[in-house]
Amino acid sequence: MQDSRTTRDNAVQSVDRAISILQVLARHGTASVTDIAGELGLHKSTAFRLLATLDARGLVEQNAERGRYQLGYGVVQLAAGVTKTGDLSLVGLPLCRELAETVRETVNVAVRDGRWVVSVDQVIGAAAVTTVNWVGQRSPVHATSAGKVFLAHMPPDQLDAVLAEDLERFTPHTVVDPIVLRKQLELVRDRGFASTSEEHEMGLAAIAAPIRSIDGSVIAAVTVSGPTFRVNEDTIPNLAKHVIATADEISQRHGHPKLG
Repeated sequence: MQDSRTTRDNAVQSVDRAISILQVLARHGTASVTDIAGELGLHKSTAFRLLATLDARGLVEQNAERGRYQLGYGVVQLAAGVTKTGDLSLVGLPLCRELAETVRETVNVAVRDGRWVVSVDQVIGAAAVTTVNWVGQRSPVHATSAGKVFLAHMPPDQLDAVLAEDLERFTPHTVVDPIVLRKQLELVRDRGFASTSEEHEMGLAAIAAPIRSIDGSVIAAVTVSGPTFRVNEDTIPNLAKHVIATADEISQRHGHPKLG
C-alpha cells in the first residue's frame, strides 16, 4: 500500500513540476535547463527529464538557440479547446433562445466527455414544468438523446468499446441491449436526430440533433426536453424539425457547409 501511495505521490509531483516549467517558459519566453532548474529549485537532471517529456508531447520545443526551450504548438492546441467551447456558446446560445421560444421547452447544448455527455448551455422554455439546471451535469451516452447522437456518429471501434460494457439501466425503459441500441443508432443516422422517452428519468423525453464542425465531425448536440405528455410520438416530428434546423444553423456558423 505504501509503495502504491508513493508512486501516486511521485506522479502528482511530476505533473506539478511540469506545469511549473510551462509557467516559467510562459513568463520568460525562452529558458535553458539550468535557468529552469535554478528558478524552480530542481536538479538539472529532473528538469531535463521533464522537458524531454514535454518536448515529446509538443508542449515545449527547443528554439534556434541551442539549449534553450520555449512553449510548443501543443499549448496552442490545448488553448484552442477552451476557445472552441467559448465559440460554441457564443454562436449557439442566441439560436437556442430562439428555439426555446418557438417550442416552449427546455433547450440544451451538450458535448461528449468519454462515456458521458455534459450540458454546456441551457435555456428554459416558457412551458417548462421544471427549472432544473443541467449545465455541468454528466449524463450517460446510452440513455440520453444527445448521447445517442454521439454514439451514432462514433468511429466503429469506439462504438464497439462502449457497447461491450455493461450498460447501466436507469429506468425500465433504458435500452441496454447492444443489438437494439445499434438499430436505434442506424435510425438516428437515417433521420438526422435522436429521441429518448423515460430512458434516463421517468416522465422525461428529449430530442437531439448533431452540431458539426467544418470537417463534418459531430462536436456537440442541441437537445429539446420536456415531460412526456408534451414530448411524445405525436409532437416529436414537428419538434425534431426545429431542433435539426437549429443544429444545422449552429453548424453552418461553425463553418460546416450548408447542404443544398
